[in-house]
Amino acid sequence: MANDPLSAHSAQRILDRALRDGGFYADIFCERRSSVQMRLQEGAIHEAGLSENLGAGVRVVVGESAGYAYTEELSEERLLEAAARAAAIARLTAEGSSHADRLEPLERSRDALYDRTRTENAAPAHLAALLERAEIAARAGDARIVGVNAHVVDELQELWIARSDGSFRFDRRPMVTLGVQCIARTGQERGTGYCADGGRTSIAFFESTTPEELARESARIAVVNLEARPAPAGEFETLLGAGGGGVLLHEAVGHGLEGDFNRRGVSLYSGRIGERVASDSVTIYDDGDIPEERGSASFDDEGTPCGHTVLVERGILRGYMHDELNARLMGMRSTGNGRRQSFRHLPQPRMCNTYMPPGNANLDEMIASIDRGIYAKSFAGGQVDIGKGDFVFMIAEGYLIERGRLGAAVKNATIVGNGPDAMTKVTAVGNDARLARRHYTCGKGGQYVPVGVGMPSLKISAMSLGGTDSARG
Repeated sequence: MANDPLSAHSAQRILDRALRDGGFYADIFCERRSSVQMRLQEGAIHEAGLSENLGAGVRVVVGESAGYAYTEELSEERLLEAAARAAAIARLTAEGSSHADRLEPLERSRDALYDRTRTENAAPAHLAALLERAEIAARAGDARIVGVNAHVVDELQELWIARSDGSFRFDRRPMVTLGVQCIARTGQERGTGYCADGGRTSIAFFESTTPEELARESARIAVVNLEARPAPAGEFETLLGAGGGGVLLHEAVGHGLEGDFNRRGVSLYSGRIGERVASDSVTIYDDGDIPEERGSASFDDEGTPCGHTVLVERGILRGYMHDELNARLMGMRSTGNGRRQSFRHLPQPRMCNTYMPPGNANLDEMIASIDRGIYAKSFAGGQVDIGKGDFVFMIAEGYLIERGRLGAAVKNATIVGNGPDAMTKVTAVGNDARLARRHYTCGKGGQYVPVGVGMPSLKISAMSLGGTDSARG
């Protein structure tokens, strides 16, 4: 990649212009991103291409309002114009006083979370070979696999952040992802499976976590769903699977702990720090400091070092996830959770890697303790009302539990419930905590950022299951 597009001297002149007519704080976010993406469908490579984006945005904070303007031309002249526009927007929409306080000095960021030395994307031929290996492996194990789709992405993001408190940051963040979808069919019956992995690393990651491994797992799930029977409907004791089950924790609980929702009073957790919000067996962390995880970074997109944030401790709410602006307005400190999709976007309080640590329960013992229930091993996606915590999630791989044993696989099943309520019904936490395979992306306010999720197996006394076999409910 090319030379630095933003010097410290130029940045200072731009920040001076941003605050010339008043304001509490200003920053510049400059980004260069290159990405090689490739997709395989039915044996043919599609959508192969290299994309590059370069630009910068200037933010000015006045009172409780932030003005933002960006440019794709990185001359000092255009950035000075962006600074003037951002300042005008901030003054126009400002509410309250300009606040005389200042942000606290930044601590040193961590450099060892991922390889920051790589400067080039992987060769397209290398990516194509990974996809071809995945397809061969997916079709090799079972003749009922009739369709294979795969995709691979190798991305490099360079960013420079200059702040009016005198801080100047640089980071180079890698990201790779390889995913495989399989379709199994017998007659009119159909089952699908998906498996993906990656993280803040290089394409060499797939030498140890191979495309064959991902393809075989995807094919296995597809065949399980092909053979599955319609899910019953009703209320069941529920066991959530380790790792991937953390997506429910992320969506149905984690978003409600982001600072902006709590500052505005629209979260069920607003104003409840120090109160019991979950079973005493529930502890929840957010951590941007885990090596090579998708949600990790040396510092967030405001330049604040990422770290370990205790959200819930033994059922007691301990804190929220904050960016700089919401933290200041709530009289708190940023937790390093100010994230943005690109230079075209303002930062928001966002999760990094959200997870629950292990408990003491054994998975087999938890299954044995359930007379009639559901084991939701992994999820395929769903919908959440962030303010209320209500959710509907599709189960990607699920099984009946009957008389303490795993029974038949079920298909077309949904888990319906309320995140905060479900956390009060946790009766056992497994000793098998792990982070899920690294492929999750989170959307909020029209912005998408990579995240990590994880948890141990989790036993919940009652959850509603939506299914098509109502006779068995």
